[in-house]
Amino acid sequence: MKTIYLVASGDLRASANQKCEAAQAAMEQQVIAAVEKLGGSVTRAHAYDPVKKHGFIDSQKYGMEVFRSIPPKAPVIVAEAVWQYTHHVLPGLITHKGPILTVANWSGQWPGLVGMLNLNGSLTKAGVEYSTLWSEDFTDRFFLKGLSQWMKKGRVKHDTSHAIPYKEARIPDQAEKIGVSFAKAFREKKAIMGIFDEGCMGMYNAIIPDELLFTAGVFKERLSQSSLYAKMLTVSDAEAREVYDWILAKGMKFTYGPDEATDLTEAQVLLQCKMYIAAVRIADEFGCSTIGIQYQQGLKDLAPASDLAEGLLNNTDRPPVRHEKTGTVLYAGEALPHFNEVDECAGFDGLVTYGLWRELGYPPENTLHDVRWGRTYKDGDVRGFVWVLEISGAVPPAHLVDGFAGSVGERQPPMYFRLGGSTVKGISKPGHIVWSRVYVEDDRMQCDLGLGEVVSLPLEETRDRWNQTTPQWPIMHAVLKGVSRDQMMAKHKANHIQVVYAPDAAGARKAMFAKAAAMRELGLKVHFCGVGK
Repeated sequence: MKTIYLVASGDLRASANQKCEAAQAAMEQQVIAAVEKLGGSVTRAHAYDPVKKHGFIDSQKYGMEVFRSIPPKAPVIVAEAVWQYTHHVLPGLITHKGPILTVANWSGQWPGLVGMLNLNGSLTKAGVEYSTLWSEDFTDRFFLKGLSQWMKKGRVKHDTSHAIPYKEARIPDQAEKIGVSFAKAFREKKAIMGIFDEGCMGMYNAIIPDELLFTAGVFKERLSQSSLYAKMLTVSDAEAREVYDWILAKGMKFTYGPDEATDLTEAQVLLQCKMYIAAVRIADEFGCSTIGIQYQQGLKDLAPASDLAEGLLNNTDRPPVRHEKTGTVLYAGEALPHFNEVDECAGFDGLVTYGLWRELGYPPENTLHDVRWGRTYKDGDVRGFVWVLEISGAVPPAHLVDGFAGSVGERQPPMYFRLGGSTVKGISKPGHIVWSRVYVEDDRMQCDLGLGEVVSLPLEETRDRWNQTTPQWPIMHAVLKGVSRDQMMAKHKANHIQVVYAPDAAGARKAMFAKAAAMRELGLKVHFCGVGK
């Protein structure tokens, strides 16, 4: 490879692209220097736009224009220092015939890792061959060795020996029987997945083809966010106030300020309470067992963030919502599993997990998180790589230290959330977890899963990790058993990861095997990551 073309997919929102431009430009210079060090040269396939004040591909239309100018067999690097919308570059990458390398910066502040993992999952679903690399400063041996390999051979090979197929694992008979029995009953009963506008932020990997869900007994109800907003308008101020008072009585606090543009206000939170009530009522009307709200497109221009509503929905202990006419409490004593950013893979996983954990007698609250960042920590009992898992919404208070009383509502960052809205901020409680990811590859639903432990870190370290990422969001300090940092990055096919607690290590192991058996019975191809041998 002599001449390599570089592209950078960005956000649809101009404010995000403008704020992240400097970090992207700096990262690109480091990548270019590494390529030149190995004897190659880089041509940026699209220029900085002085009117837009950024150099990102910011639409699918523009992405198609850019790829028309790239020779069809030329090597291409997709460099990402930020969150990006995959569909901006997916059409060009699907038809491109040259070697493709996705590259991200190892940074919490600039979420290129999250953006790249979404792109990788989408390319995997689309059947596009690609290689992937990541680095903190693009001078380390791991990155340069991988880059050299790609420039010479057109591909990078990573160690994924931590992942073993279901048939090669040692699965306890009892756990397998529990999982198979549950899955058969799940499929026979059937379930409806409510989709409030499909396809969020270009996340092609987060859409499951209907025919794949059919075999598992799950069927989509395609709903509209405009209907959700219309339903919010029918919720009275008094009903919203009842939900708000319930939350306050549980001990949750909110950090308010006077400026709607930059601060969280009570008015924003009350609108979120109306969204929560509206979502439950629509789910009941259509018989949904799980729902996902897109929010980031469309609804973001009408209402505050959906995140507070999402966290409440995922908690079994939540404010009661009554039927408009009969007064009956809807989904009494149950969570209504919600999947953030309408990620259907997380929605299917969350629904199966919720039901199976109920059957096992374990707390069923579960959520997705972004695989945001991480670093090694060595002090006391914690010695190893600790991931930072974060997501703006969907995290139930039951996952946080002291529950509602340990939760704080802070305003979503204006860069992404113009109309504000509260998060459910807190620190995930220590304990044993089962982690997983459902994804689509080779036209089949697949599932990777493993064991992990949420660890307690000193408050100073937690605050630093928050400051390195997004301090308004809930944080989980996770150690993934038997999986190194680079193995996780090489194998994981999404920006999201699903997590659920178990009562102890033995319970987590039993539940993991039962879940794996259930997923396999439902037609998924299953891999154990770091465990199972």
